Amino acid sequence: MSQDNIFSLQGKSILVSGASSGIGKVIAVSLSRQGANVLVTGRNEQRLMETARKLEGSGHSVIIADITRAYDLEKISDKVTQLDGVVFCAGIIDYMIAKNIDMNSLDEIMTVNFKSQIALYQKLHQNKKLNKNASLVFISSLAAISAVPATLAYAASKAAVNSSVRILAAELAKSKIRVNSISPGLIESPLLQNSVLERESIQTSFSKYPLGPGKEEDVANTAVFLLSDASRWITGTTIIVDGGYMLNN
Repeated sequence: MSQDNIFSLQGKSILVSGASSGIGKVIAVSLSRQGANVLVTGRNEQRLMETARKLEGSGHSVIIADITRAYDLEKISDKVTQLDGVVFCAGIIDYMIAKNIDMNSLDEIMTVNFKSQIALYQKLHQNKKLNKNASLVFISSLAAISAVPATLAYAASKAAVNSSVRILAAELAKSKIRVNSISPGLIESPLLQNSVLERESIQTSFSKYPLGPGKEEDVANTAVFLLSDASRWITGTTIIVDGGYMLNN
């Protein structure tokens, strides 16, 4: 591949979970703009179809599925072709101080943000859906390495993702499959807008970012890089995309 198109995803088939809204949706659209054949999956059919309509080019696929369900994982595996990349982006967030954490809520957050991601990887690997030289990208969070009150459950789920990325990278290196994660800081997205945080609190938090509020496109651009051949020698790492937040922490 020439240096002129090393960031291109032309001819690559890439699955994006959690593509019905937010960062997952923007990632899927960005991948299509770089020439990828995108397979999007999510629980909400209406919103997932909205994502599909925004995809550029042709040959894309839509799979309505809930990756917390074994049957739906099997459905995804049956419908996908050989994959050159996977973006694990399904996720939920809830703010609870540690002493008030409800165990059911903790289980749900861990299941959606961590367990289901690993289950999806397992199913694709077991059914030999991952091509040699494939790239796996997990969407984590800066919460995994920062100490923000009321984020224990969410932070724990994302820390589990980051730890798993290193193990998976070591296990899959022999197949030349790369595994990395992206840890964004606070991003202006529907997930944030739907949270219980007050708008004033959100703006105060954004003031701590030297480069200002993050955009979903900032995460998507990083995902494009990790899925492209430009990052062929990067594996087992977490890329922090935080507008300089950690400079002061």
